[in-house]
Amino acid sequence: MSDATTVFGLHAVRTLLQRHASKVTQLYVQRGRDDVRINEVLKLADDHRIKVEQRSSQEIDKLASGESHQGVIAQLKKIDNLGEGALDELLDQAGAAPLVLVLDGVTDPHNLGACMRTADAAGVSAVIVPRDRAAGLSPVVRKVAAGAAETVPLIQVTNLARTLRWLKERGLWLVGTDDEAPQSIYTAKLSGPMAIVMGAEGAGMRRLTKENCDLLVNIPMQGVVESLNVSVATGVTLFEVVRQRAADAK
Repeated sequence: MSDATTVFGLHAVRTLLQRHASKVTQLYVQRGRDDVRINEVLKLADDHRIKVEQRSSQEIDKLASGESHQGVIAQLKKIDNLGEGALDELLDQAGAAPLVLVLDGVTDPHNLGACMRTADAAGVSAVIVPRDRAAGLSPVVRKVAAGAAETVPLIQVTNLARTLRWLKERGLWLVGTDDEAPQSIYTAKLSGPMAIVMGAEGAGMRRLTKENCDLLVNIPMQGVVESLNVSVATGVTLFEVVRQRAADAK
């Protein structure tokens, strides 16, 4: 059962019920759980008339395929992964200065989930990932994203370089992060329609991805650590964009 149509974990399920209860078809709850957090989830399910089934601890473990579930699993309606075709409409809906996050080959679902959570907080219109050799939407991603997987569209594309060129045709400025870039994110102008491009864990951006960027920037490092985890670097970069946009709006 542990596939892209399940969400597990108290915070992720609660956020899902608060924001997108219509997507939930059923809850599975560990029998014997009786505490404030689980009761809040049960009340939300009752408010939205969502069926709840009590299951044993062993059954819940099996349904979650060994992942940490905190005694609650939500079953979702089957939804198709979004592809390139959805991007045009999403950008049309994003207003004059859309902000898009591109992740070039992030394979760790925990990192993808954390990036999506940050993307939601920063007002990102869509997260774009390659269809191959990259993490996609999964229960682990949904749990780590803590509800953001239901608010930020994840677009899987077959040819990332082609998609980047199309984003430029749509008027977005492509800013890639690279440890060796000569300019800092704090001196670069990061406002207007924009796509922030992050590389994969360890390897960074691929050559074609880097070549399609309009600007490369670095995150200044003060200590002995050479680079940041991709989800941390994504947060630092996106919120520098948020800071600059707020300053420009004053």
